[in-house]
Amino acid sequence: MTRQTCFEDVSQGMELPFLEKGPLGPIHLFRWSAAMENWHRIHYDRQFAVEHDKLQDLLINGSLKQQFLVQLVKDWAGRDGWVWKVGFQFRAMNYVGQTLKVWGKVKSMQRLPDYGLVVVELGILDGDGKESTPGEATVALPYRDGWPVPYPFTPPVPAVAPA
Repeated sequence: MTRQTCFEDVSQGMELPFLEKGPLGPIHLFRWSAAMENWHRIHYDRQFAVEHDKLQDLLINGSLKQQFLVQLVKDWAGRDGWVWKVGFQFRAMNYVGQTLKVWGKVKSMQRLPDYGLVVVELGILDGDGKESTPGEATVALPYRDGWPVPYPFTPPVPAVAPA
């Protein structure tokens, strides 16, 4: 069983444990394509990807990379935490055969009455250290002596500045 991350365990600049995926082979990409019903041939037909689309090889599915980002913060948040928001951009392609390193670093923290919010910078690096998928997530974490983050999660109401 994984240890529950509590708000008190976190500090600004703290790095999350890396999540390593790969090397990703053609079968990984084909199975993900089938599960997502994404039948674009650049994910499973090497000849098409190289000759028709002029790619260097089969392309790792964007939705698979998205899932890796969410897995990183979900695993870190633990059973009693909650991944509230995740945003990212696809800035570079990743190809079959690569091992991807998913990373996260605490950007900011906010203490609320019932739980704490943590903003995490995140991304995916290829084997050469090139960033392909930068992003950011907001995670709600329980306090050590508090309750789990409420389910269903209701986002906090932003404070309104006086007029």
